[in-house]
Amino acid sequence: MTCTTRTGQWIRTAAGVVIVAVLLFPFYWMINASLQPSGSLLKPEPDWLPVDGTLAGYEKALSTQGGPLLDSLIVAGGTVAVSLLIAMPASYALAQLRFRGAQTIIFVLLIVQMIPGIVMANSLYAVFSSLALIDDYVGLILADSTATIPFAILVVRAFMLSIPRELSEAARVDGASYWRTFISIIVPVSRNAMVTAGLFSFLFAWADFLFAVTLTTGRSIEPITVGIYRFIGNQSADWNAVLATAVLASVPAAILLVIAQRYVVAGVTGGAIKE
Repeated sequence: MTCTTRTGQWIRTAAGVVIVAVLLFPFYWMINASLQPSGSLLKPEPDWLPVDGTLAGYEKALSTQGGPLLDSLIVAGGTVAVSLLIAMPASYALAQLRFRGAQTIIFVLLIVQMIPGIVMANSLYAVFSSLALIDDYVGLILADSTATIPFAILVVRAFMLSIPRELSEAARVDGASYWRTFISIIVPVSRNAMVTAGLFSFLFAWADFLFAVTLTTGRSIEPITVGIYRFIGNQSADWNAVLATAVLASVPAAILLVIAQRYVVAGVTGGAIKE
């Protein structure tokens, strides 16, 4: 290895460390501030380390935001279930079965992705008001699914295009129905894409604010994004509790990303083929 090559590797490594440090600094500062006593962030020079750390912010966050955290888990989990139940068979049909109008459906899915969220939220509010789905888990799950299902179909379909048609054709020759072929062969092979689509659906529903604030009033259910928004308005000086809530809200998403990262990489790259 020449000196020039070694120097280049050190430069790339140093640049990577700097970029990662910059990207992770907001998360570090959120944790640091959540552990500091109330009001310490209002000092002219706030502490860079929680030398006088306290868990009072987390106690207050759990006592006031525990309900919204549970609400978001229910909504996000329901969104994942609805998205995969619809996206998996739809992707199978679009990728593995030949029928007229498939390309038109794909084009429509792309167009749906371009509709502004505020337009969707206002339209869904008018519909859900007549169906008594305001302040309802079902309403929020259906609203989030309108955004996650098209994306999930596009992701899973791209992966299923790489599955040889001979697999499903062999199952059909052996007498398996389309549904049997889908459940027994296509779904196990498409595990990586399914996990990828489910993860992105969960993250969207977990971080959604627009649908949550439009379709809830806070009287019966309140997702964590709306809970943090209203909590900041009520506790504008108690930033350690606010940031402790933000840390707690980041934990489920961070855990899922760590667990599912290898499936996501395989699911995304597996669909990188040319049609």
